Amino acid sequence: MAKVTLLAHTPNPEKVVASAAKLCYSAAGIENIYEGLTDENAARFVDMLAEIGHESPIEHASFTFGIEGVSRALLAQITRHRIASFSVQSQRYVKESQFEFVLPPEIEAVPEAKEMYLMAMAEDQEHYEKLTAILKKKHVDELVANGMDPEKAERPAEKMAIEDARFVLPNACTTKMIVTMNARSLYNFFSHRCCNRAQWEIREVATQMLQLVKDVAPELFKRSGPPCIRGGCPEGKMTCGKIAEVRRKFKSSEQA
Repeated sequence: MAKVTLLAHTPNPEKVVASAAKLCYSAAGIENIYEGLTDENAARFVDMLAEIGHESPIEHASFTFGIEGVSRALLAQITRHRIASFSVQSQRYVKESQFEFVLPPEIEAVPEAKEMYLMAMAEDQEHYEKLTAILKKKHVDELVANGMDPEKAERPAEKMAIEDARFVLPNACTTKMIVTMNARSLYNFFSHRCCNRAQWEIREVATQMLQLVKDVAPELFKRSGPPCIRGGCPEGKMTCGKIAEVRRKFKSSEQA
């Protein structure tokens, strides 16, 4: 199951955003930019930015998340959000011995499908181990032939082996990552990924991320979430048809 942790964030994120907005709209100097900037005033600045659609000051607040227990399929989706920084556990350097994997709920709910899925994971692990062993032997032999000590050849040979053996690993294979986004990028991320139309795994991760940032910057993210909580659904014929339910969900999470 996906687990998201807020590792770090800009201190006083709402005041940082408000100070940037204050600089844009007043004669304040840098040396006294925080003067008179109470929590209430900061909240008013944040509200004003949302009302007039001025989002660039929001970029001055950033948030860093640790994400684990997610699939490589999710990795392919989340890295499409370009205004972000990613550090991901490498399958080139980390051997996947008895790799963990994500089991989609729809597959888990059907015994026959679950059995087939678990069998496929076991087979993938077996193929990975066999390929690693075959390739490692080949690389050890080549390194020794070139004058390397057999014991010293073991480690680099294994690294070279798993670099190619990983190609048989499934999208279900779990990974870990650290992700940093500024608040403006998070607005966009939440709009796309908290929506019911988003794939279930990344929707779960996005919803956890949203709750975490709301805890530390409630004013900054009080309007965040799928577009239908702020107005009509933009999905047209592809709408989930559950606007009222979605609004209740995000309203209750805001009050939690």
